[in-house]
Amino acid sequence: MRRARALVASARRIVVLTGAGVSAESGVPTFRGQGGLWKSFRPEELATPSAFARDPRLVWEWYAWRRGLVAECAPNPAHLALARLALSGPTPTTLVTQNVDGLHHRAARDVAGEGGDPSAAFPLEVHGAIHRDRCSGCGALSEAATEVDVASVRTLPRCSVCSALLRPDVVWFGEVLDPDVIGAAFHAAREADLCLVVGTSALVHPAASVPDATARSGGSVIEVNLEPTPLTGRAAVTLLGEAGSLVPALLA
Repeated sequence: MRRARALVASARRIVVLTGAGVSAESGVPTFRGQGGLWKSFRPEELATPSAFARDPRLVWEWYAWRRGLVAECAPNPAHLALARLALSGPTPTTLVTQNVDGLHHRAARDVAGEGGDPSAAFPLEVHGAIHRDRCSGCGALSEAATEVDVASVRTLPRCSVCSALLRPDVVWFGEVLDPDVIGAAFHAAREADLCLVVGTSALVHPAASVPDATARSGGSVIEVNLEPTPLTGRAAVTLLGEAGSLVPALLA
């Protein structure tokens, strides 16, 4: 911890990469494995363009259920500590997340407070966000509707611009990442002299290569995770334990 704190203190620019582990402590389920089944469907069967084209009502029913679960979760101390770092820390910081749950956004608003500007702590969401909708026709983005009527295809949300069906603004299996978002993430990583990696398995690429971009530019990597990962051998420091405890202690 002393070594990690020294790296944070001496950093001139920081990039943070977060994964499912940081949100698991908030109670956000991963939707994988036996616990990830929903009405006998797996995410890989529902989160695809072909599933939406075949049965948009079913896909929307699943996402409406997911949104309800996420709405009951709250940012944990790790989310809040990272938001404080980005909003009020002395070092310019860019957050990058593989999560789609929107908890970094909510943490930024909580830390900024009423009348504050939380945007500096909004992350680059490489896999999209469940709290936004995207038009399946023209691509227009909008905040997610609070209620989704999944009674029939006719009652599903539609675009106010072109009237095409809306869909969650999430990168589905078989789709490519937004080149602007992932490009900005790697640019931030190359510019940073410290990459803090929190709660990610370091297996899902290309996001898993973000810390390597910092390392190749001569920077250091700090890893916070429950267990060792493929990144551990390349990290300057690995802190094993819960992000909700370790991240606030690291950034205090």
